[in-house]
Formats: sequence, C-alpha cells, structure tokens
Amino acid sequence: MKAKIVWKGKMSFTGEADSGFTIPLGTTPDVGGENDGFRPMELIALGLGGCTAMDVISILQKKQQEVTAFEVRVQAERATEHPRVFTKIDLEYIVTGKSLEREAIERAVQLSTEKYCPAHAMLKKILPIHTKITIHQE
Repeated sequence: MKAKIVWKGKMSFTGEADSGFTIPLGTTPDVGGENDGFRPMELIALGLGGCTAMDVISILQKKQQEVTAFEVRVQAERATEHPRVFTKIDLEYIVTGKSLEREAIERAVQLSTEKYCPAHAMLKKILPIHTKITIHQE
C-alpha cells in the first residue's frame, strides 16, 4: 500500500492512497489550522472502526442475519502528555434488525477482532480494546 500527503498551505493537507480517493487533513486554529479536515488520530480511529465494521457486516450477511441498520462507535482515550497516543479504545457494535441471533453477532465480532481485522490486530498489541454489542430487534 502506498499513500501520500500533500501540503496545501498553513496546516492543511490532502491525503491520497492506492484507491485514488482523497481526504482532507487539517487541525484547529489554536495550532495554526483552519479546521478544514480530519485530524490524523481521527483517521486511525475511523480506520479501526471501518475495518471491523466491514468484517462484521460481511459475516452477518453470510450468516443470513436480517440487519437493517449497523454502526460501530469508537471511543478512544488519549494520553494527556505528548505524543498523546491512544491509551484505551472502546468499540460498540450497534446492530438493528429482524430476528437477530445474539450468538451470530457475537461470533462475527469475535472473528473480526481475533482473526480478520488487521487494524484491530495491530492496535491490540499496544493498548486495550474493549468491545460491547448492542442489539435492537425490530
């Protein structure tokens, strides 16, 4: 995988990866930014959430679970001192659907967090990641 970050001026950048999509990167005015893009640490949290979300929804579809809405919420705590790394992450999987089987959802999350999601595999080596599953039956 290749990625590049191109400076646009002040503290504004554009990121691009092999997929060809671009994403704005920026920061807050108090550190010279214009509040015009994602913060890099937000992208790490989004990467983790997106990685596991894609795994879980794919597995649930294969298990023929009737999911009507799905989201993964990421709550990342950060150190107070620089380099302000993540110190703990909580993932909440919120699954809404009809006749959902808790065991199928738990297994999908387990497979993602223990086998398939490379972002989770990498981050769990350096900080605790806790998971919670919330199911809403329609």
